Amino acid sequence: MLRAVIETNPSALWEAAELDRERLISGARSALHGIPVLVKDNIATVAFEGMNTTAGSYSLLDSVVPNDAGVVKRLRKAGAIILGKANLSEWAHFRGNLASGWSGRGGQCTNAYYPNADPCGSSAGSAVAASIGLAAVTLGTETDGSITCPANQNNVVGIKPTVGLTSRAGVIPISEHQDTVGPITRSIADAAIVLSIIAGPDPNDNFTIAQPMPVPDYTMALNSSSLVGKRIGVPRAVFLNDSMTGNDPYVNQVFEQALETLKSLGATVVDPADLPSAYEIYESNNETVVLDVDFKVQLNAWFNSLVANPSGVASLEDLIIFDSSNPTLEEPSGYTDQSILVESQATTGFNASYYQSLAFDMELGATRGIDAALEMFALDALVLPAPGYTTVPAAIAGYPIVTVPLGFYPENVTISSAGPNTVYPAPGVPIGLSFLGTAWSEYSLVSFAYAYEQKTQTRLQSKAYAAAIPTTQLVDVM
Repeated sequence: MLRAVIETNPSALWEAAELDRERLISGARSALHGIPVLVKDNIATVAFEGMNTTAGSYSLLDSVVPNDAGVVKRLRKAGAIILGKANLSEWAHFRGNLASGWSGRGGQCTNAYYPNADPCGSSAGSAVAASIGLAAVTLGTETDGSITCPANQNNVVGIKPTVGLTSRAGVIPISEHQDTVGPITRSIADAAIVLSIIAGPDPNDNFTIAQPMPVPDYTMALNSSSLVGKRIGVPRAVFLNDSMTGNDPYVNQVFEQALETLKSLGATVVDPADLPSAYEIYESNNETVVLDVDFKVQLNAWFNSLVANPSGVASLEDLIIFDSSNPTLEEPSGYTDQSILVESQATTGFNASYYQSLAFDMELGATRGIDAALEMFALDALVLPAPGYTTVPAAIAGYPIVTVPLGFYPENVTISSAGPNTVYPAPGVPIGLSFLGTAWSEYSLVSFAYAYEQKTQTRLQSKAYAAAIPTTQLVDVM
């Protein structure tokens, strides 16, 4: 069982009928009119529609949010149908040392390309659901790796936008400095359509007010010749060192083939194009300092914002007690750890250490990181295999990543444990390719990823294992 979806929308069929009627009378609102969308279970939807918003935790079951999330409002305005809530790593993988894709409410989500393979997280259910077509579109969130890694391990496309391009209003938070919402789909074209709709300013998220206007139509970036004459850099130091990333050697082998593909598409591959701060990023603990402080402050604010919460949990401190008091629901064997929650609870707010770490994150990730490499080597973008430490510089800088399918682990790969019930790597499990850039560079990154995708068609080279493929397909009900 994949456990990709926690719950479905009991109003979905009625909403679909209404939208079909509207299309007949006045035409489609957008390319998403009538399209089913699964959203990660940390993205709020109004309770009266019949769904919960829980981040996978029983502590929020039957809680009532004040409103739809900002991105959900945009989807509804475009005519999309919120089909259900996708499973995730509980609290977006900010609870403790737990296997990716597990939540108390959703159980252990697994990969569709090998039985019990790790789906990665935290947007595990979103990626798995997209990979086997349970919905045309899914939304995930990323603080550090939570769109990029699941896209990479499930043979789908993921766009992690610049922090502030898409609204986080109504999204259960980790950190306002790193959280972002983006699409996970089966193609770059679909992701571009979705990003064009969910991007834009929201008065309920002041980070979005800083974005350049107008919002681009990202579908205009879908140009298969976009890499001609472009300079794409390869930051090898740290990020391609298996002893530091923990990656299987096969990842770099298939990545080297991708570099040749980029050259064949007209790109100049600048190799190496290292980040000056690479080794400092690897050694730094600043991200942890920032996230621990932000999570406590912002999660307490989330609990305070709820119209109702029957569990009685009203703070991070209450949450830790709730989990320990409900072990059957929240601490089954192999899934008991709460160390990150405890570490966050021990923080004391926005002190000098916090602000120093926040500033140093931006320096390492942006000023002496991604931006430095782009400037030093006159680059249009960076490219790396998605697994490993690839997501960290963009996470601490708040910068975008676009990930596309790159390849699949070979049959003879060494299978390793990834949790009490999951394995990784494993034969046939997908690997992704990530394009990285500076703030607001999504248009260019989408164009480069599209050119690569169209040339390679990697997604079509493998299918999910037989038992993971849905037995009912669209052709059966149309």
